[in-house]
Amino acid sequence: MGIVKKSSGIDFANLSIKEAFEELKETNKELHKHLTRAFNDILENAFCGRAVKKRLIPKEYLKKYDNLWIYNLPDAWRLLYSIKSPNKIEIISIILDWMNHRDYERLFRFT
Repeated sequence: MGIVKKSSGIDFANLSIKEAFEELKETNKELHKHLTRAFNDILENAFCGRAVKKRLIPKEYLKKYDNLWIYNLPDAWRLLYSIKSPNKIEIISIILDWMNHRDYERLFRFT
């Protein structure tokens, strides 16, 4: 049996995340391009990222989301998203944040 791909919709955790993504069109076109590619990959397969073990999920995310996924972007950036399934058919990937490697290490207390 092969890997099952599940397509999904994408939503942003809040309006400020969506606005920050839109601003990247002007301020950081390269990162915008990488995020757009990641969003397309996630649309094709919601589980294309790396699942974070529940005990490692930072508290600020665990308060609202019961799962966390990490998608590696070029130049050591990370995209954080969660997956929810409001029904047995639909999957929604919720974009939570993206960050450089230093902020990622700080969030997960690697440093």
